This record gives sequence, C-alpha cells and structure tokens, in this order.
Amino acid sequence: MHKVDVDELFAGKQSRYALVVGVSKRARQITKKFEEDDIVTEDKPVLLAIEEIKNHKINILEPDEDEL
Repeated sequence: MHKVDVDELFAGKQSRYALVVGVSKRARQITKKFEEDDIVTEDKPVLLAIEEIKNHKINILEPDEDEL
C-alpha cells in the first residue's frame, strides 16, 4: 500500500478542498489520456496525480481570499 503524506502535499495550500479537487481532476485527465492512447499500466491515476503535485510538475490554482 502506498502511503501519502497529506501534510507535505498541503504545504502552501489554502484549502484541503482545492487539493482534493485538483488531484481528482488531474487523475481524470490521466485516465482519459491512457484510454485514448491505449496505455495499460498498473499505476493508479490518483497516485500518479499525487506524485505530479508533490514533485511540482503541476500546480493547483486556488482563489484569492477576497474571491471566496
């Protein structure tokens, strides 16, 4: 089982909700890409998305405080 340090992912983020939405959105994009390219892998899209966020390959945009 793969353990994820949520505090490490959450560092610098304003809301856990934005983190969850960002991970799920990226995981759906990865799944769609795998289906389009007929890629078969044992890697889980959610774990791939988490790794991308953790390694700063993608960023999650969050609304400013005044936009909330």
